[in-house]
Amino acid sequence: DVVETQEHYKSRWRSIWIMYLTMFLSSVGFSIVIMSVWPYLQKIDPTADASFLGWIIASYSIGQMVASPLFGLWSNYRPRREPLVVSTAISVAANCLYAYVHVPHSHNKYYMLTARALVGFGAGNVAVVRSYIAGATSLTERTSAMANTSACQAVGFILGPVFQTCFTLIGEEGITWKLIDLQLNMYTTPVLFGALLGVINIILIFVIFREHRVDDMGRQCNSVNFEGEENVAVDQDAEGNVDHVAVVAINFLFFVILFVFAVFETIATPLTMDMYSWTRKQAVFYNGIILSVVGIESVIVFMVVKTLSKKTGERAILHGGLLIVLVGFFILLPWGKKLPNIQWQEIKNNTIPRMASTEMLMPFWSLQELELPANHTAEPVGCPISQSWCLNTPMIYLAQYITSDILIGLGYPVCNVMSYTLYSKILGPKPQGVYMGWLTASGSGARILGPVFVSQIYTHLGPRWAFSLICGVVVVSLLILEIVYKRLIAFSVRYGRVQG
Repeated sequence: DVVETQEHYKSRWRSIWIMYLTMFLSSVGFSIVIMSVWPYLQKIDPTADASFLGWIIASYSIGQMVASPLFGLWSNYRPRREPLVVSTAISVAANCLYAYVHVPHSHNKYYMLTARALVGFGAGNVAVVRSYIAGATSLTERTSAMANTSACQAVGFILGPVFQTCFTLIGEEGITWKLIDLQLNMYTTPVLFGALLGVINIILIFVIFREHRVDDMGRQCNSVNFEGEENVAVDQDAEGNVDHVAVVAINFLFFVILFVFAVFETIATPLTMDMYSWTRKQAVFYNGIILSVVGIESVIVFMVVKTLSKKTGERAILHGGLLIVLVGFFILLPWGKKLPNIQWQEIKNNTIPRMASTEMLMPFWSLQELELPANHTAEPVGCPISQSWCLNTPMIYLAQYITSDILIGLGYPVCNVMSYTLYSKILGPKPQGVYMGWLTASGSGARILGPVFVSQIYTHLGPRWAFSLICGVVVVSLLILEIVYKRLIAFSVRYGRVQG
């Protein structure tokens, strides 16, 4: 056994910290423009509609889903510095393209779509990041390192919109650098800032990052993509087959976890506008505050779960996290008798049959409101009559919504960290790049399908159907977890090299 030297230990953890930074910048690249995409799209290309906005938002996840297995495969056979630098350079170039999408005279929306897809493609490096951290940590270090990685990702998602808010002070016009035809305004400055951070990240990868690998016991060992800086022992523990049933199970569980959280994020604005008669501005503002608090809650949970897992084990915590998420969505089911307010602007004379349900709605409006002219400019609030379920589905009380937010904000980060931790331990000393790529791709696929699910089920059938189906999906995932529970063990424990 080759004992790890102090210098190797320091170098290994410096490299891991660079991976934390890369993960942080990847999530900032997604969230730093998310609040301003729609107004910027409307400004550069008036032909773009809301459905095209959906494609632009989804293009990031599509790009990441495609790139993750590719970068993961690359990292299995070559020094990880290569895919890390290339992927970050793609993100930098994509951000610069985004800053110039106003220049062409036509098809501007397609340039924006391409830019966001390429940013997502560059973010496929999270598979490389997680596979490196999995290979550069011992079993005892793994949970803590994975929790730190997820925390950096969460902080990036939180700070991205904060950076965007700061850059709004520049204004829509800003200043123009005519020599290179560059507009510095509230829409372009955030992505250029992201590009600058990417350049700094590339420099740090060249200067500080080194290829390191240790076995499950923490002993320094060699690997396929090792740079040959030191003489180390070849890892003999790589012999044995990966449990592919456990691998598929974790991929499914991770898909469910990301799917339900994507639904939660997507449904927040339309749900609160329908149930509480909030305006667009109120919904964005209040949900922005709620999601920020949930983000802070998640970071705290990431830190706590590192200690808790040492006492109870990762499998039990994953089980508990899924149960908390199930309770969170169960609480969101409509239980009361009070119906939500209906948008008065969509109610025309004699367009709604005089049914009992209509008579129940009448106290919410005065006769004058019902007779407002069609060209009235006030923003309609409440549940739109086009959603037929608004007439017979009880409202979800604000206390239900807040409680659900708190529970999902607690359960999601627990499930996220435990999935990655268990996955990396199941894979063991095998090269994890491709496997981590598939796990990242499954998460990206969930983030694409989640909003589609919401837009169809919630709009046409209402919250009772939408949240009941979500609860059903989580119950199925809990059953699968029970079935494979005993198989979710570390590779070295499975082959008797380490005591479980």
